[in-house]
Amino acid sequence: MVEQQISKMTDVKYISADDKLMAIHLPASYSTLGIEFFTPNNFSQQMGFMSYKEGKVIQAHYHKPVLREVVHTNEALFVRKGRIRVDFYDDNNDYLFSEIIRAGDVLLLISGGHGFEVLEECEMVEIKQGPYAGDQDKTLIANVDRRRVNEKNADDPSQ
Repeated sequence: MVEQQISKMTDVKYISADDKLMAIHLPASYSTLGIEFFTPNNFSQQMGFMSYKEGKVIQAHYHKPVLREVVHTNEALFVRKGRIRVDFYDDNNDYLFSEIIRAGDVLLLISGGHGFEVLEECEMVEIKQGPYAGDQDKTLIANVDRRRVNEKNADDPSQ
């Protein structure tokens, strides 16, 4: 069994297994003044946090067309309401561990497999790269048996 490795930069959790970054969990409680990005520049999906005082002006701009190649789909989940358990799987489709995501949290899924169980009625917003490739976009794997869920971090309100 691979141990879940979590490094915290303040409240931000970098979730890894076998030294491979699987997800970044930004809890609703996170706050800092200014702008802070949690992903390196070479990631195909960028995640940052912005907080400014009244009167701050962000320079008007547009994004130029830049040809990019996206090989792996990342997805960001914003939980607006409720609570979900996210189950993480390695590249061999083996269950590793789980993480609870609550209302206001954001989760950027980067690598490995993932599955979800809704623990409290929820509303989520999912953002990912497109265009969607239909059946070519994902491989389905068997969900973990609930009796095997690693609850070390799965239902601890302090996590």
